Amino acid sequence: MYTRAIVLLGLAATAWAEHHILPSTPKTVHWGYYDAALAPVLRIRSGDTVEMRSAMIDSPEALESAGVPRTQIEASHRAIHAQVKERGPGPHVLTGPVYVEGAEPGDTLEVQIQSVTLALPYAINLFLPGLGVLPEDFPYQYRKAIPLDKDRMVAHFAPGVDIPLRPFFGSMGVAPPGALGRIDSAPPWVHAGNLDNKELVAGATLYIPVHTRGALFSAGDAHAGQGNGEVSLTALETVLTGVFRFTVRKDRPVRWPCAETPTHYMTMGFDEDLDLAIKIALRELIDFLAVRFNLSRQDAYLLASDAADFSITQLVDGKRGVHAMIAKSIFARR
Repeated sequence: MYTRAIVLLGLAATAWAEHHILPSTPKTVHWGYYDAALAPVLRIRSGDTVEMRSAMIDSPEALESAGVPRTQIEASHRAIHAQVKERGPGPHVLTGPVYVEGAEPGDTLEVQIQSVTLALPYAINLFLPGLGVLPEDFPYQYRKAIPLDKDRMVAHFAPGVDIPLRPFFGSMGVAPPGALGRIDSAPPWVHAGNLDNKELVAGATLYIPVHTRGALFSAGDAHAGQGNGEVSLTALETVLTGVFRFTVRKDRPVRWPCAETPTHYMTMGFDEDLDLAIKIALRELIDFLAVRFNLSRQDAYLLASDAADFSITQLVDGKRGVHAMIAKSIFARR
């Protein structure tokens, strides 16, 4: 059904891996939820790569009202909004799910983000009544179309105001535990999902605990850029194409999503209470440092205080997000 190519890997365990292309169409997206009961739209093996394209939340009419030319609204976008009737409870249009053979509950899905490219020359930023960090100050709807300059990799926000672009997928997640049924796509949790973590750009690797057979990975909520906090409710919402390599890890159990970039290790925490989200991220970091670098928990706690940075990931998705980052450069090579 979808384009694929076979490539040779220099791996002893996997002699061959396939590359798959998964577009966003009415038949390859689900709208507003994660669910272990979803039928996969693509099946792959551990080690395969998938080129996935996102879809935007805003309707074609809303895009046009914000000033986007009709010619810049893709036919696939119009088709998704016209044909996908089953929606909610969340707002995100997610491409997938992808079934990864061999993934079982208790495993970890390693998601290497190999590339992320812009697919549109614009982004949409908006706020809505009752949402965002300051709904009492902005009790109305406002939507802004923002041109994206792919050559200079900046967003022309306003005359004299250019925002550097760091495209990433705001939502990357697997199916939640099956007993929960369908869950809202907005709050991040143990299945990852709507992380809105601007550090997860090309070159980063995300680790997600698996809760159901095949993992059932989906991605969406494409951002051309975002500030930590995402305070208005949205970032530079656009369409992206990402290439991901999926590997089933049976040797690296994790309780919460975590990640690494070329320069940092990262843990995450999510809760309705920001203080509790911070504690989750900190406890995960302490456990990681103790196991990975053979430190006592006491020393790991001190090292977190000495060398880790804690940032608010986002404040607007039901559960507050926090991520902790510690530089790889402070550790001896091993």
